[in-house]
Amino acid sequence: MKSLKPSFREKKRYLLVRGNNLKENIAKAVKDFIGVLGMSEASMETIKFGENWVVISANRNSVDKIRASLSVWPEKIEVERISGTLKGLRVK
Repeated sequence: MKSLKPSFREKKRYLLVRGNNLKENIAKAVKDFIGVLGMSEASMETIKFGENWVVISANRNSVDKIRASLSVWPEKIEVERISGTLKGLRVK
């Protein structure tokens, strides 16, 4: 199968998120705020996770919606950094 041209690929951004119970809360927060259709457009994936942090990949066009949904959630969830590459998320 032929690979896609770079212009046709989905542009992703990576978000470093900190908080408690992130595995359950992130999906619930985004689904409650932007719905099922918005969640499918965002195409969120969990890349790496630790005890109180998660790295999420998301579509470039829906990063603002994801940030808004996490800030509205009652439990404390905050987006620390956003980057175009995983290497850019490292703390300087």
